[in-house]
Amino acid sequence: MKKLIIVGAALAAFAAPATAQETVRIATEGAYAPWNFLNDAGEPAGFEIDLANAICEEAGITCEIVINDWDSIIPNLLAGNYDVIMAGMSITEERLETIDFSDNYFPPDPSRFVAAPGSNLDFANLTGARVGVQGATIQAGWAEENLGANNTIVAFSTADQAMADLAAGNLDTILADGAYLQPVVDASNGAIEFVGEEVLIGDGVGAGIRKGDAELIETWNTALDALKADGTVDGLIAQWFDGMGPFFSE
Repeated sequence: MKKLIIVGAALAAFAAPATAQETVRIATEGAYAPWNFLNDAGEPAGFEIDLANAICEEAGITCEIVINDWDSIIPNLLAGNYDVIMAGMSITEERLETIDFSDNYFPPDPSRFVAAPGSNLDFANLTGARVGVQGATIQAGWAEENLGANNTIVAFSTADQAMADLAAGNLDTILADGAYLQPVVDASNGAIEFVGEEVLIGDGVGAGIRKGDAELIETWNTALDALKADGTVDGLIAQWFDGMGPFFSE
């Protein structure tokens, strides 16, 4: 039976392969509900925390959850400060140049724009708009490439900071994961709404793992396959993402 230990900062680098260690260290941002966040007690919670617990129990390994800022989460994985990233991270060709991924545990999810009602933004010819994104995300890269020439792309450390600036009228729109935005829109009581078309980027969300750690990837995928087959993954998706799924079980 695995034991989950909550820690508040990245640990010192450790060079041995993850599965040879006493513990597998899992990094998450803790600021991207419902994927991962800190609850009222200051403890990590959300879909990926529950899924990490289930994977570790299925694999019979002990795991720690490590909170790390998004913008340094890949560099600290490469530095050996933890072994796995579970932080709503989409699998992309660009990231695969630096790290490996497990199989996805959430299918490709369209990114979407939100804005205040009556914004009348023309996304076919968007010009002069202030577009909010979370820095170092697939949405940030897409926005810079596709909208950066005629608009101002404003990057934030967290998605919640971008949402606060939209509410304050400092942004015209935000581009983010649809699964993150849906509950925000639902809870806004009409203060924000989806606008424009969906944008499909990436190959779903998976666990980031250092290149060369084949044993850990195999362990992760074996446990994940079992949890997909028995309905655990779809059950957690249904719990944390209202009305989504099933995706992996019959």
